[in-house]
Amino acid sequence: EEEEEEEGELEEEAQRKEAMKVLCNVVYNSAWAQERFSSLRLLSGLIQRLSSSVSWLSPSSVQFYELRLMFLITALRPELSTQLQQEGGVPILTTALESCLDVQWKEQYECVLDPAAPPISLEASQRIVEVLKILFTITYITHKQEPSEDAAALYRHLVAILRLCLMRKCLLPEDTDELQGHTVNLLSALPLQCLDVLLTVPLQPDSEQSLGVNMDCVHTLLMFMERRLESGEKIKEKLTPILNLLTESCRAHRETRLYIRKHILPPLRDVSQRPEEGTTVKSRLVRLMTHLDTDLKHCAADLLFVLCKENVRRFVKYTGYGNAAGLLATRGLLGGQRARHSSSEAQYSSDSDSDTEEYRQVKDRINPVTGRVEAEQPDPMEGMTEEEKEEEAKRLIMLFNKLSRENIIQPMGVDEEGKLVPMKGLEENPESESDKEDKN
Repeated sequence: EEEEEEEGELEEEAQRKEAMKVLCNVVYNSAWAQERFSSLRLLSGLIQRLSSSVSWLSPSSVQFYELRLMFLITALRPELSTQLQQEGGVPILTTALESCLDVQWKEQYECVLDPAAPPISLEASQRIVEVLKILFTITYITHKQEPSEDAAALYRHLVAILRLCLMRKCLLPEDTDELQGHTVNLLSALPLQCLDVLLTVPLQPDSEQSLGVNMDCVHTLLMFMERRLESGEKIKEKLTPILNLLTESCRAHRETRLYIRKHILPPLRDVSQRPEEGTTVKSRLVRLMTHLDTDLKHCAADLLFVLCKENVRRFVKYTGYGNAAGLLATRGLLGGQRARHSSSEAQYSSDSDSDTEEYRQVKDRINPVTGRVEAEQPDPMEGMTEEEKEEEAKRLIMLFNKLSRENIIQPMGVDEEGKLVPMKGLEENPESESDKEDKN
């Protein structure tokens, strides 16, 4: 009799699981179904079901699809995302996350990280990923907002759990990478001031550290970024969140910036290669600075710029003017002005960037455009008389004038605000004799 009852429960669960699969597919593919889901206020029932669940550690197979349905409907219907947030979605989902990870608390904002803990199971990691995706959809609009005291405490509690998501391993490396990716997405959506929890964990004997601050989490993020740089697939989607997160963290925390700069921008010694050549993290980031995708190239340039303390001279030194010009033009810094970031100025006031002996020896021979020491080229005017040099200069000027008048090139200059503007007057020069001959 007990066996029959157990079989009946398993059959009922299997039916519910298939029904949830169908619901997920219908909601994903049908705008009408999404509208009906909203008008019938079915989300409230789903919230109630998830909040009353007491078996997250030994869940039914249906829970994953309940979470998937909640993610789909909140991602596709903004009003339902707002509803979930207003009905306590963040604390409900944080509790679910806490249960999936079997969190043990050490301090108010510090979870126990047991090195001997078993890897996160496949089933648990799948549910955790769905929870993280839902949390992202209901929190990303708060990133630039100043949270209330209660909201800040709630987010810090969540970030402490997210630290576990970054530091724990799954059974398979690809599952660990996926979990870390969604954790990074969520961290980049939360208010920046609440992320300090990642750094306040006491140092352990084997901890990475910077100025006495625990950098274990930052190191994990740095390694994650390096793996994403090497993957080469869906590069914008995979890299933009981690680049933005590291940039904002470096701007807000001097210890983080110093630690990451040590790994990405060590003092220059070998300047025989262009900055974009090679397999280092710096060279990969510099290559991204000229990527076709505007958002991606700005993200890569912003991180390097912040690591250079938003100092134009230092930025050009490490990346070459040719690579740096895009960001400098966008920021209005082509004239060499310092970036206007009064809120972060204090973070940049104390440490310096001293040149290495190797760099000082070749500094005067470095081409500022390419960022490397170029091989000596023969003088193209060698053997020419002064009169021949003068004639050649006049000929070049006339050629440039002609290209400008025909709108093949447009001479530009830098205005007082450090931005590129067209130069006037070149097209007003009278035609030269050679120009007239070309027309005949």
